[in-house]
Amino acid sequence: MATLQANVSVVTLFEDDLDEARDFYQRVFGQEMLFEDPDSVLFKFGGTFLNLLKRAAAREALTPGPVADRTAGARCQLTIFVDDVDARCEHLRATGAELLNGPMNRPWGMRTASFRDPSGHIWEIAGPVLGDRPGQAVVRSRGPER
Repeated sequence: MATLQANVSVVTLFEDDLDEARDFYQRVFGQEMLFEDPDSVLFKFGGTFLNLLKRAAAREALTPGPVADRTAGARCQLTIFVDDVDARCEHLRATGAELLNGPMNRPWGMRTASFRDPSGHIWEIAGPVLGDRPGQAVVRSRGPER
Protein backbone atom coordinates (compact mmCIF):
# COMPACT_ATOMS: atom_id res chain seq x y z
CA MET A 1 0.00 0.00 0.00
CA ALA A 2 1.32 3.46 -0.88
CA THR A 3 1.89 5.94 1.95
CA LEU A 4 0.22 9.30 2.05
CA GLN A 5 2.23 12.33 1.07
CA ALA A 6 3.85 13.87 4.18
CA ASN A 7 3.12 17.52 3.30
CA VAL A 8 -0.07 19.25 4.40
CA SER A 9 -1.31 20.99 1.26
CA VAL A 10 -4.48 22.77 2.42
CA VAL A 11 -5.91 23.69 5.81
CA THR A 12 -9.60 24.65 5.73
CA LEU A 13 -11.01 26.73 8.57
CA PHE A 14 -14.76 27.08 8.97
CA GLU A 15 -15.61 30.75 9.48
CA ASP A 16 -18.79 32.29 10.90
CA ASP A 17 -18.38 35.60 9.06
CA LEU A 18 -16.30 35.24 5.89
CA ASP A 19 -15.88 38.99 5.29
CA GLU A 20 -14.65 39.55 8.84
CA ALA A 21 -12.28 36.57 8.57
CA ARG A 22 -10.88 37.72 5.21
CA ASP A 23 -10.21 41.21 6.61
CA PHE A 24 -8.60 39.72 9.74
CA TYR A 25 -6.22 37.51 7.76
CA GLN A 26 -5.23 40.32 5.43
CA ARG A 27 -4.68 42.74 8.33
CA VAL A 28 -2.97 40.41 10.81
CA PHE A 29 -0.90 38.23 8.46
CA GLY A 30 -0.47 40.66 5.56
CA GLN A 31 -1.30 37.89 3.12
CA GLU A 32 -2.67 38.49 -0.35
CA MET A 33 -5.80 36.61 -1.39
CA LEU A 34 -5.34 34.07 -4.17
CA PHE A 35 -9.04 33.36 -4.71
CA GLU A 36 -12.42 34.49 -3.41
CA ASP A 37 -15.99 33.43 -4.07
CA PRO A 38 -19.19 33.85 -2.01
CA ASP A 39 -18.33 30.84 0.20
CA SER A 40 -14.53 30.87 0.50
CA VAL A 41 -11.30 32.84 0.50
CA LEU A 42 -7.91 31.30 -0.26
CA PHE A 43 -4.51 32.45 1.03
CA LYS A 44 -1.06 30.87 0.78
CA PHE A 45 1.22 30.50 3.80
CA GLY A 46 4.56 29.24 2.54
CA GLY A 47 3.86 25.89 0.92
CA THR A 48 0.40 25.48 2.49
CA PHE A 49 -2.88 26.90 1.26
CA LEU A 50 -5.27 28.29 3.88
CA ASN A 51 -8.89 28.05 2.80
CA LEU A 52 -11.43 30.05 4.80
CA LEU A 53 -14.85 28.50 4.23
CA LYS A 54 -18.22 29.77 5.41
CA ARG A 55 -19.44 27.53 8.21
CA ALA A 56 -22.77 27.04 6.39
CA ALA A 57 -20.90 25.79 3.28
CA ALA A 58 -18.81 23.42 5.41
CA ARG A 59 -21.88 21.35 6.21
CA GLU A 60 -21.98 20.10 2.63
CA ALA A 61 -18.33 19.06 2.76
CA LEU A 62 -18.63 17.24 6.10
CA THR A 63 -22.08 15.64 5.93
CA PRO A 64 -22.99 13.49 7.76
CA GLY A 65 -20.45 14.85 10.28
CA PRO A 66 -21.37 17.97 12.26
CA VAL A 67 -19.72 21.37 12.00
CA ALA A 68 -18.94 22.60 15.50
CA ASP A 69 -19.89 26.05 16.72
CA ARG A 70 -17.07 28.24 18.09
CA THR A 71 -18.57 27.92 21.58
CA ALA A 72 -17.67 24.19 21.53
CA GLY A 73 -14.05 25.12 22.30
CA ALA A 74 -10.74 24.92 20.48
CA ARG A 75 -10.08 21.76 18.48
CA CYS A 76 -6.66 22.63 17.03
CA GLN A 77 -3.85 25.16 17.14
CA LEU A 78 -1.89 26.36 14.12
CA THR A 79 1.71 27.44 14.81
CA ILE A 80 3.93 29.82 12.86
CA PHE A 81 7.63 30.13 13.68
CA VAL A 82 9.03 33.67 13.97
CA ASP A 83 12.46 35.08 14.88
CA ASP A 84 11.24 37.43 17.61
CA VAL A 85 7.99 36.57 19.41
CA ASP A 86 7.87 39.82 21.39
CA ALA A 87 8.21 41.99 18.28
CA ARG A 88 5.54 39.95 16.51
CA CYS A 89 3.22 40.35 19.52
CA GLU A 90 3.58 44.13 19.25
CA HIS A 91 2.65 43.86 15.57
CA LEU A 92 -0.36 41.67 16.41
CA ARG A 93 -1.59 44.16 19.00
CA ALA A 94 -1.19 46.99 16.48
CA THR A 95 -3.42 45.13 14.00
CA GLY A 96 -6.11 44.68 16.65
CA ALA A 97 -5.47 41.00 17.33
CA GLU A 98 -6.01 40.16 21.00
CA LEU A 99 -3.50 37.83 22.63
CA LEU A 100 -4.91 34.87 24.55
CA ASN A 101 -1.60 34.25 26.30
CA GLY A 102 2.06 35.16 26.15
CA PRO A 103 4.52 35.98 25.23
CA MET A 104 5.98 33.39 27.60
CA ASN A 105 8.96 31.05 27.81
CA ARG A 106 7.96 27.40 27.61
CA PRO A 107 9.74 24.50 29.35
CA TRP A 108 10.61 22.96 25.95
CA GLY A 109 12.82 25.94 25.08
CA MET A 110 10.49 28.06 22.95
CA ARG A 111 8.87 31.45 23.52
CA THR A 112 5.21 31.47 22.47
CA ALA A 113 2.04 33.56 22.33
CA SER A 114 -1.44 32.69 21.10
CA PHE A 115 -4.37 34.57 19.57
CA ARG A 116 -7.57 33.60 17.79
CA ASP A 117 -9.25 34.57 14.56
CA PRO A 118 -12.81 35.94 14.50
CA SER A 119 -14.33 32.43 14.45
CA GLY A 120 -12.21 31.20 17.37
CA HIS A 121 -9.42 29.32 15.57
CA ILE A 122 -6.27 29.43 17.71
CA TRP A 123 -2.99 30.60 16.22
CA GLU A 124 0.34 30.39 18.03
CA ILE A 125 3.55 32.18 17.20
CA ALA A 126 6.70 30.49 18.45
CA GLY A 127 10.36 31.36 18.39
CA PRO A 128 13.60 31.13 20.28
CA VAL A 129 13.93 32.30 23.87
CA LEU A 130 16.15 35.35 23.55
CA GLY A 131 18.94 36.15 26.02
CA ASP A 132 19.79 39.48 27.62
CA ARG A 133 20.94 40.92 24.30
CA PRO A 134 18.64 41.04 21.26
CA GLY A 135 19.42 38.23 18.87
CA GLN A 136 21.13 36.06 21.50
CA ALA A 137 19.27 32.78 21.62
CA VAL A 138 19.24 30.74 24.80
CA VAL A 139 19.70 27.06 24.00
CA ARG A 140 17.70 24.72 26.22
CA SER A 141 17.75 20.94 26.34
CA ARG A 142 14.48 19.14 25.66
CA GLY A 143 15.44 16.11 27.73
CA PRO A 144 16.72 15.48 31.23
CA GLU A 145 20.30 16.44 31.95
CA ARG A 146 22.74 13.56 32.38
